[in-house]
Amino acid sequence: MAKHAFTVLTSFILFLCLPLAVFAKNIYVTSDDNLQASLDLADDGDVVVIAAGEYIGNFTVDHSITVTGEMDSVTGEAGAVINANGEGHAIELRNSNITIQNLTIINWGRDLTEQNSGIYTDKKSTNITIQENNLSGDGFGIWIQRSQDVVVKNNTIKGNATLRASDRGNGIQLSMVQKALVVGNTVSETRDGLYVISSQDNELRNNTLHDLRFGVHYMYSHNNKVLNNFSYNNRVGYALMSSRQLVVSGNRSLNTENYGFLLNFITFSEISNNHIKDVWTKPENKVLGRDGKGLFIYNSGYNTIKYNTVDTAEIGIHLTAGSEHSKVYGNNFINNPVQVKYVSNKRQEWSVDGVGNYWSNYLGWDLDGDGKGDTAFEPNDGIDKMVWQYPEAKVLLDSPAVLLLRWVQNQFPILKPGGVKDSYPLMTPSRIVTTPDSESMTANNHILINNALTKNSEATDSL
Repeated sequence: MAKHAFTVLTSFILFLCLPLAVFAKNIYVTSDDNLQASLDLADDGDVVVIAAGEYIGNFTVDHSITVTGEMDSVTGEAGAVINANGEGHAIELRNSNITIQNLTIINWGRDLTEQNSGIYTDKKSTNITIQENNLSGDGFGIWIQRSQDVVVKNNTIKGNATLRASDRGNGIQLSMVQKALVVGNTVSETRDGLYVISSQDNELRNNTLHDLRFGVHYMYSHNNKVLNNFSYNNRVGYALMSSRQLVVSGNRSLNTENYGFLLNFITFSEISNNHIKDVWTKPENKVLGRDGKGLFIYNSGYNTIKYNTVDTAEIGIHLTAGSEHSKVYGNNFINNPVQVKYVSNKRQEWSVDGVGNYWSNYLGWDLDGDGKGDTAFEPNDGIDKMVWQYPEAKVLLDSPAVLLLRWVQNQFPILKPGGVKDSYPLMTPSRIVTTPDSESMTANNHILINNALTKNSEATDSL
């Protein structure tokens, strides 16, 4: 009897230890069914399969389930359409261990104060996965707050281009989120593409971001990685603010108007192997002092800026407001009318261990053949600083008096003010090395990049 009781007790304990997946069931929902009722009746671990069709309303997911749309057999795209009818959140998540995938989500609300979103969660949760969805609407695309262990993967998010940028929501917003992977998403025509605030230990990788205000926007977020993303046709490619210990590597910025990369109060971070091309203010927006800047570094120090390329920006790199104590080497500054704007008399050496930067306007020689110029490169002099302080003086730049002043400065270096000096300028451009993750970019992202580069090249050729 005791042996039988022990066997029963052991079997009961093993039963309790079985994972929920063993008891999970599939719940098939059609457009004739009540979707919300099906979501409410699901048990933790269940899979709710939504058939192709339109489902109108605002839906909540209260259980730890997977919600997946049935794929259209003809187009291969998500055939299940969630239409929020212009109000509120399309789908709100209220638990942990939830997956939302293969859905088309449209027409949610535009009230930004209420944070109207296509997919929304502000509950403290873990293990949230949002993948392979297609979202189009006015407010925020995906809003995740107070969560950890999050995956946002291979979603396409499009905003409403008829609204002012400030009236649109962000594509993907992470607020107070930890250990999130945001990978392979395409975001366009929202306010900012990826907005990250007060979130730590996250990774943004292989995302494509275009026709936005800011491609990537960081605020008060530390120990994050920004890897191999592609930003084009935005006002700012990457806006990194009030954060530390970031790794920003392998990213591309093409055809921006204000800044390729903006660093505002960024410390103890590595900015490396990024490619910035074509940063130019549009003629209709041109005013005195508004120039396109490849790298704009404001009040940021103790960083490493290495092996980046800045190609065809009105100003290659602009440092101001105490941006010092950083290592700057191995970078390529190509075809920028103003290579460096450094408004300070404090001396900065831009080389490390005999490795400087490549400057397309360096006129020195390499007589010993070591690949480095025999004379230092100093991009700015006292005349430049005078023009920055008094822009009206530009009309005098080609005058004999100014040419004489420049000659005197070169002959008597003691008269030259402090500033940036590269003691080992490179004679050929550095090779930009992408991080290993770049090999895993989706074929769709490769096509988008190639199309954008072709389109930009055609536009340049037509000028």
